[in-house]
Amino acid sequence: AIDEYKPLDATTNPSLILAAAQMPAYQKLVDDAVAYGKKLGGSEDEQIQNACDKLFVLFGAEILKRIPGRVSTEVDARLSFDKEGMIQRARRLIDLYKEAGIGKDRILIKLSSTWEGIQAGKVLEAEYGIHCNMTLLFSFAQAVACAEAGVTLISPFVGRILDWYVANGDKKTYEPSEDPGVKSVTKIYNYYKKFGYKTIVMGASFRNTGEIKALTGCDYLTISPKLLAELSKEHVKLTPTLSVKDAQACDLEKIHLDEKAFRWHHNEDQMAVEKLSDGIRKFAADAIKLETML
Repeated sequence: AIDEYKPLDATTNPSLILAAAQMPAYQKLVDDAVAYGKKLGGSEDEQIQNACDKLFVLFGAEILKRIPGRVSTEVDARLSFDKEGMIQRARRLIDLYKEAGIGKDRILIKLSSTWEGIQAGKVLEAEYGIHCNMTLLFSFAQAVACAEAGVTLISPFVGRILDWYVANGDKKTYEPSEDPGVKSVTKIYNYYKKFGYKTIVMGASFRNTGEIKALTGCDYLTISPKLLAELSKEHVKLTPTLSVKDAQACDLEKIHLDEKAFRWHHNEDQMAVEKLSDGIRKFAADAIKLETML
């Protein structure tokens, strides 16, 4: 799919790695990761963790052979509330890439957008020059805190926000411009551009091409091969719906969030609270499945 659509960047997460690791085509990567874990020794748990980290990096390295930009590699979701643990694991992944001859400029480390994750991102960026991609981002509070932390990139989720509203409300279909996920990313984009934040906004987790087209003009979008295939069949001219000029004219107020304010504002958004915890649980469950397989 990468060879076919030629994207600039690519992303992985525990669920995608788990699926790929079960494909016969990638058995050698799994074997290499297991051999690496055994070589380093230690307890069985340590060997498995080292094999997992190595497998993530092996997949990342394969992807980097096919794209000009960066690959995102995720820190274990079970560390989502452990700031120091996330910093250590991120540095470990960067070291593994370095051993493979890949510089940190080509890697984005994905961290859960918990308060602890955002603060880990702040340290990694400022002290170690490690670029971070803040994932599982559903609330405006998360986006504001990420901007203030000075991370490289955020991945606000579109489709998972829509999923929640469809499951929990009376309305089952939305026009793209009214899609709650689209509206969330639009607000975040406008806020970042109005106040001159450098953090890249990369809309993610799309359910349909309508959502993608409604966010034309966003900094980056991460799109699945299935939706790229649908888009490639269309031949309509798109005009950007998001622009820096429009964002700067928006009526938005600048806010500052310390930890207490962040936790309160995020907690006020039921959808975001539920989807963040659900996302962490699902990624953690897939990490455990991957470890069991290894």
